[in-house]
Amino acid sequence: MMGHTHAMTGAIAWLGLAPGLAALPMVMESNRFIETGIMVNALSPAELIAGALICAGAAMLPDLDHPSATIAQTFGPVTWVLSKAVNWMSGGHRGATHSLAFAVAIGFGAHWLASSYPIGRDIMVVLLIGLALRAIGIGIPGNKAGSALVNIGLTAGLYAVFLSLGVGYAWLGLAVGIGSFVHVVGDCMTEKGCPVLWPMSVKFLLPWKIGIKTGKKFEQKILAPVLSVAIIGLLFLRLVPV
Repeated sequence: MMGHTHAMTGAIAWLGLAPGLAALPMVMESNRFIETGIMVNALSPAELIAGALICAGAAMLPDLDHPSATIAQTFGPVTWVLSKAVNWMSGGHRGATHSLAFAVAIGFGAHWLASSYPIGRDIMVVLLIGLALRAIGIGIPGNKAGSALVNIGLTAGLYAVFLSLGVGYAWLGLAVGIGSFVHVVGDCMTEKGCPVLWPMSVKFLLPWKIGIKTGKKFEQKILAPVLSVAIIGLLFLRLVPV
């Protein structure tokens, strides 16, 4: 699937799942998580929106194994070199990073970062917000430099707003893990499938060759509008009092 499709499905997953997750009993005994995390009675509107953006950005992370993907081009040579390294270590595109193991590992890694290193957590939050905005096409058509400046400005502005509203990020690991796994599920619906149970080599894909062809008319003209409507509907459902 294309980057914007992955990002939108990540946002939809968060908006759909987060309220239910917020009602779960505590999984870790920590006053900090009780005060600021997702494992409280409910998410604030700011946390819900922040989580949707971060989950959308995290839904791009498995494509770090693809040097031509959106995520590899987002921060210039830095992400390109990182992508080349990940591509080699994971065995090529749609290898180790397109698996349940990767989603779980990066989710726990983000959770550890959020609970142990506030500066690292904030850097990750900013990068994922910026990646989400890049993936959904925020910018100036045909102007890479202008688009980069718009992305930086909006990312900084959104982070400042979330900071001013006291958004806590104890749920960061959940958002990152969910976003990464949603990417894997999405790619299982394409014609090439994914090795969900890596290191097992078997690929999961739809039968009878009905998988989505990446970047073709169905994804761009039908799926993308449907996902956009779903995001708007979920935002209305979650944020507008009934």
